[in-house]
Amino acid sequence: MKKKLLIIVSIFCNYVFSQVGIGTSTPQKDLHVAGTTSTIRIESLNSTNKPLLNVPPRLAPVYVTANGDLTLDPPNYSAGEGVGVNEPLNFLISIPNFVPNGPYGDGTVVANDATITSASSQIGTNVLFSSPQDALIEVRYAMTIDLSDLVLPAPAASTFSDVSAKTVRCYFCIDLNNDGLDATELSKKYGLHGEAYTSFNQGSVGYAFIHGVGYGSIPQGNHSLVFFGETQDGTNLSTYVGFGGSSDYLKIRIYN
Repeated sequence: MKKKLLIIVSIFCNYVFSQVGIGTSTPQKDLHVAGTTSTIRIESLNSTNKPLLNVPPRLAPVYVTANGDLTLDPPNYSAGEGVGVNEPLNFLISIPNFVPNGPYGDGTVVANDATITSASSQIGTNVLFSSPQDALIEVRYAMTIDLSDLVLPAPAASTFSDVSAKTVRCYFCIDLNNDGLDATELSKKYGLHGEAYTSFNQGSVGYAFIHGVGYGSIPQGNHSLVFFGETQDGTNLSTYVGFGGSSDYLKIRIYN
């Protein structure tokens, strides 16, 4: 009778504990960690035990072996360690409102007054990013543009009263190592996009939109993107363009 009772208890225990819950009494999986701020820590994978794969600010990649083990050392692991050696690198950086709006929502203004026919200026500040290895960078940007024949920034833009055509362009350069654009870096314009505006004694005040996408090769390290805005018009004409005053976004994807 005692042997039979032990067998029944053993079967009952195996059934009850087939699923383990942490923070929950009703686990839904073999291991269920509940809670909106719950995390899992494996000390064998931390910066002390794997210092070369835990270099801030990047995250170390975690792999799953054929046995289901979590590890930083995948099969056929390359000696010396290094992020991206065994798996493709593909991550996204999203930066909303990367151009300051300015006091009146005009953003960064490129001033092309009546004494010149073209003007160019950097838009906003340098956008910093890091790559853990040599890679291909994809950049997608979009921003509003505000056009006026009177000086911006100002509480309100002014419609054009002349008969002429004007162009607005935007692009970015890649400052490798974030040490300032040299002549070669400045000569490479990525994501170049333009818009044309024609006036005929009429128009409406409001925001237009400009966007672009560009690709470039970068080495491992810290880099930055530098955006520029340009405008062209005719002789004795005034064109003021505010870039990124209402809304703008920037997305950076890095591939190896």
